[in-house]
Amino acid sequence: MFVFRNYTIENLFDEPVRFSGYDNLSDIPESDSYLWFYIAPIGTDNKQTIAEINGIADKLKFVADSIPPSTPFYILTLENLFKVVVSDTDRIVDKAIKTVNDLAWKIASERTNVRVIDFGEFLSLHNPDTWINWKFYFMSQMIISPSIAPAFKDWWRKKISELTFPRKKCLVLDLDNTLWSGILGEDGISGVKMNGDYPGNAFMYFQEALVSLANSGVILTVCSKNNETDVKELWEKNPFVKLGPKHIAAYRINWQNKADNIRELAAELNIGIDSMVFVDDNPTERELVRQQLPTVAVPDFPKRPYGLMEFYKSLVNDYFRTYRLTSEDLEKTEQYKANAQRASEKSKFTDLTDFIKSLDIRIDIIGANEFNTPRIAQMTQKTNQFNLTTHRYTEADINSFIEKGDDVFCISVSDRFGDNGITGEIIVRKEGETAEIDTLLLSCRILGKEIEKAFVKSVLNILYDGGIRIVKAKYIQTQKNGQVADFYDKIGFTLTSSTDKEKEYELKLYNKLPIPEYYNITK
Repeated sequence: MFVFRNYTIENLFDEPVRFSGYDNLSDIPESDSYLWFYIAPIGTDNKQTIAEINGIADKLKFVADSIPPSTPFYILTLENLFKVVVSDTDRIVDKAIKTVNDLAWKIASERTNVRVIDFGEFLSLHNPDTWINWKFYFMSQMIISPSIAPAFKDWWRKKISELTFPRKKCLVLDLDNTLWSGILGEDGISGVKMNGDYPGNAFMYFQEALVSLANSGVILTVCSKNNETDVKELWEKNPFVKLGPKHIAAYRINWQNKADNIRELAAELNIGIDSMVFVDDNPTERELVRQQLPTVAVPDFPKRPYGLMEFYKSLVNDYFRTYRLTSEDLEKTEQYKANAQRASEKSKFTDLTDFIKSLDIRIDIIGANEFNTPRIAQMTQKTNQFNLTTHRYTEADINSFIEKGDDVFCISVSDRFGDNGITGEIIVRKEGETAEIDTLLLSCRILGKEIEKAFVKSVLNILYDGGIRIVKAKYIQTQKNGQVADFYDKIGFTLTSSTDKEKEYELKLYNKLPIPEYYNITK
């Protein structure tokens, strides 16, 4: 990473980082990524300070224009570490800083390789008196006090992780003394508390917060030791329920082992166990899940209901925070509910082809563009099971493929039960009459209907029309993608070499490949 800075900040980074000179933009070297880390100038002359802040805006625009659009560029918001107010009505410096930060957000909205990170979030975690150590500042222009430098390093690693690694997918919730105060089987549907005075008001806030989380694309499920009929009666009759069946994608309400129930929920939703977070007030249940399902995240539950909102905040920050939500994220609960309907419908058929024909499947094959690139990058970072090579890419990486003239396609799949949105992608590198499939992946929620075969054959036909005659491909084994080890064999590729961890394939395109007519495919 190369860092543009106007003060000494070497004490804030452990990983290999190169730094510009102080406020020096004369040389912008090639780098894997860039960081803009400017801090509002330390001074007491407002006119001079504003002039310097205006200069920072010009420099930021210059650097943003100079960095290749395929290279990640992170911008920390401009913050004032030494704010001295003589007149409460004098907001001129604040307005100048806001102008710079508004520019940063504007740049990020226009360029997919740019991410803005709120440096004020870090500062808010510490007393302003600890931000600057004047001894170090005057001796070496070190702007951030060494006393909070370790905390910055932890915060920075977490922010980068949010940008480069997928968040968890699913929250598994207990009911009694987790979503309401009391035990349903003993207190009855009107006796449990989730409204009014404490502690009911704390649980009401917690339920409302979880609904917000569901609306942001987190799958909510329930795993509770209760009588299912009692819970359904409460959901139907208690007027104070904020989180009910319409927010829940799946549930297991019975008296079975919770670890087994969580395994069943993962299988029903077709998601990995490691993408789940289990919330339960009972420490014995939490320990059982920790021991039997070590890849499930199991945070400690607050000992008192007044701790629920801080607990919710930690859930978001530790497991579910993300830089940007896609349209698919916002509709995830309905998509998984529709999948349950498909599974139920499938059980009525003895012949898979008849079942597929009954679904009226529509497959839209779409080239990468500014609107779907975030989702395409997100899928490379999140998809593990149906993923032939498991390459992880950022939006900037996807743009780099496009700039080189490679093909990047995604698919949007719908049927009579609903729209799954963008749920698959393929990246094809091209050179002359030869192409190589770099990435092929599909969301697990659209599998089981041979959509993957129709998708790949459609893309191969597109390549044939474009003059491609030889297509190469690889399968790279991971711990989670064993189900696709023979995928290329099944659609007609020839195995050319094989090791314990990798297979290489080739397909010669003599003509177009046949695709069943019961798929409604548009390109």
